[in-house]
Amino acid sequence: MKFSIIYEAQTVATDPETEFRMFHDMIDQCLLAEKVGFDTVWAVEHTALPQYAHMSAPETFLAFLAGKTTTLGIGHGVVCLPPAMNHPVKVAERIATLDILSKGRVHFGMGKGGTQQEAGTFGYNLADLPPMIEESMYLIPKIMTQEFIEHNGEYVQIPRRPIYPKPYQKPHPPLYMATTKPDTLAVAGSRGIGALVLGFGGPDDVAQKNKIYRKAYKDRKPEQQVGFRPIEHLAALCPAVVLDDKDRARRIGLRGQRFFVESLAHWYNAGPPPCLDDLDASEHEAALQKMSTARLSEETIRTGNQYVSSSVAEDAYGNVDNCINYVEQLFEAGADEILFLFQMGTVTHDVIMETIRNIGEQVIPHFHSKHG
Repeated sequence: MKFSIIYEAQTVATDPETEFRMFHDMIDQCLLAEKVGFDTVWAVEHTALPQYAHMSAPETFLAFLAGKTTTLGIGHGVVCLPPAMNHPVKVAERIATLDILSKGRVHFGMGKGGTQQEAGTFGYNLADLPPMIEESMYLIPKIMTQEFIEHNGEYVQIPRRPIYPKPYQKPHPPLYMATTKPDTLAVAGSRGIGALVLGFGGPDDVAQKNKIYRKAYKDRKPEQQVGFRPIEHLAALCPAVVLDDKDRARRIGLRGQRFFVESLAHWYNAGPPPCLDDLDASEHEAALQKMSTARLSEETIRTGNQYVSSSVAEDAYGNVDNCINYVEQLFEAGADEILFLFQMGTVTHDVIMETIRNIGEQVIPHFHSKHG
């Protein structure tokens, strides 16, 4: 069982002072997370999505974090692989260097990004990206393990070159894909790499996707394997606010979730900017239920039950006992790792710190004691 945090670097305001405070708050949160027993911190990669995600240079954030920690896993969740955005040679070099400096703590996820806003920044159409991502995904582990690389692909051409350094972990760090809809779970399983399930579906949705992923992993063919280190691992997203006062946690959590969903819908579905009003929990829940749809990566996720199902509204935002109950459901659904999402727009630093402390001092020990 693994307990981790994933960051979008989401912020209500976009002025330099707020960004400065946000990034340094995140580092303080991660240092506390390491102290109280979390396993990994994951950072997404997005470009040109203000308010939704300011994590446009995760390699810098994660390198800074690696230098301040000793045991915390350092996770790219994920590196976007359009060649003009991140050329596979540079990705291989950066991942290897970070793995060396962190003494083998890197987890390397790969993906394509989720919006035309981002793809267009680098001169691409979003629909054209999948074959480019596939080419780079298969190529990068070869660069990290071969003394010389030579590649003449459809989207990437590399003359014979020695590419260094090589990763500390052998043959390379564990590999993952960002996944949301069922067919991407099947792709991750068939390629023998981990799945980062970045959706709000809850335990029932995770259980369905777990079956798809496990079957695809079991039935995979050697020629489909990405890299040289098969890993069967499913990580599930879990938005959470855990406070002694359950009602306060629910109000704060639903307000933050509403901001997250509306900022996501703004960039993925051309919706209005996110609401900043501090309303009652029931009002935020009602607003979420009224929203039509929001798109997360390639999967259309309906708001309403999937965003504010009883388990999410009552358990992920609540006290320690509520959190334990919800996390237990996710593990029973097949998750190997919980990707806690604390930083949702309007959720303040002090609330995130209290949540991290409560999970680290009470939730994680509960599961270690019960399950080992």
